[in-house]
Formats: sequence, structure tokens, C-alpha cells
Amino acid sequence: MILELDHIFKDYPQGKLTVPVLKDVSLQVEEGDYIAIMGPSGSGKTTLMNLIGCLDVPTSGTYILAGKNIAKQNENQMAEIRNRYIGFVFQTFNLLPKLSAQDNVALPLLYAGVGKRERRERAAEALRKVGLGDRLNFRSNQLSGGQCQRVAIARAMVGNPTILLADEPTGALDTKSGEQVMEIFRQLNEEGVTIIMITHEPDIAMHAKKLYHIRDGVLTGPEDRSEDD
Repeated sequence: MILELDHIFKDYPQGKLTVPVLKDVSLQVEEGDYIAIMGPSGSGKTTLMNLIGCLDVPTSGTYILAGKNIAKQNENQMAEIRNRYIGFVFQTFNLLPKLSAQDNVALPLLYAGVGKRERRERAAEALRKVGLGDRLNFRSNQLSGGQCQRVAIARAMVGNPTILLADEPTGALDTKSGEQVMEIFRQLNEEGVTIIMITHEPDIAMHAKKLYHIRDGVLTGPEDRSEDD
């Protein structure tokens, strides 16, 4: 078991009121899982993603990631856990426009203290893996949306994280580019990468092996889809 949420609640203060966002959420993720979590706007899925990604902590409940109790970690320890275990892919790519594709991908390695030559070599290899070996020196304004998302995937994977956490990874893409991204995810999962994907698109969720639903802060599932592939 790489990740376990046990009776997670997350509340936010709103004036004098306390607004419950996540309500008694439990989730177990094994190494090599490929999970989609579906929910409409306001369902709590972004809050859940932030908790899984160690960007926030629960109000109550237990979150164990790679044997570590996340609630007991300080901010520096949380950052170290994120860098070591989690690669993020966002809907809006979050590439730095003044940097080349290669330099964008190398950024996590810079933060991890990897030397310049190794950073560039690993970034180039990660870009080749997503089919962009001929776009190393291109900036984001010289790339299509689908290519930008592949750069973002390469950046997420360059540090060899255990978990790829994707938030609406095809939301800004056309259908063809979205399918190309899903094919990359399939290949990464076959290589052993654990994928947790947040989406509101049923067609995208169907690529996962297990499907969860979240509505009004309540998580239900899984719906095991491995036999459908």
C-alpha cells in the first residue's frame, strides 16, 4: 500500500461558520494502481487532490504516504515528500514561458540539487520519452497545447516519482491531443507508475482501472474496470 486515507475530514472557516468540504473520505492506493476520481464542480475533488498531493493537511483523519503520517510533517518535510514521491500534472500546464522545454523539465531536478549536466541529460531523456526529443529548445509559445502537456508530464516524471497526480490533465486539450496524453499515461502505468487522476470527463475516466466518484465531499467506489481493458 503506497497511500492510505483513513476517515479524512476537511473543513474551511467561512466567517463565523465552518464549511465541511470532505466528509469521512477513506481511500487505499496500491503501487501500480491507475485511479480516476470523478466529480462535478464543487464536489471536493480539488481539495482531495491537494490533500493527496501534500499541498494541504486534513482537519481530522489520517493520511499515510509511503509509510509517513503526513499530518505530523512540517512544511519542509512536506516539500521533501512532494519532491520525492509525487509528480504533478495540471490542466493549465504551468510551464515557465521564458524557459525552453528542456529547462522546464529540469526544474524539479534543480530544486533537488542535481548537477547541471545530469539535469539536462535527464530532462532530454524525459522529453524523448513523451515524443518531444526534437523540441528541447522550444518555448511554450512555440508548442501546441498537447505538446505543452507532454512537456508537463515529462517534468512530472523526471524525478522518478512513485505517484503521478493529474488534475484535469486533458481539460485544455482537443480530443486528439487528449488521447495522446492518455496513451502516455497508459504506458507509464504499465511501467509501474501509480496514477491518480482527477477529472469530470467520463471518456477520460474510462482509461483508468479503478473509478471513484466524489459528490458533496463524499467519496464512493471503487468501480473496478481492469477487466474492461
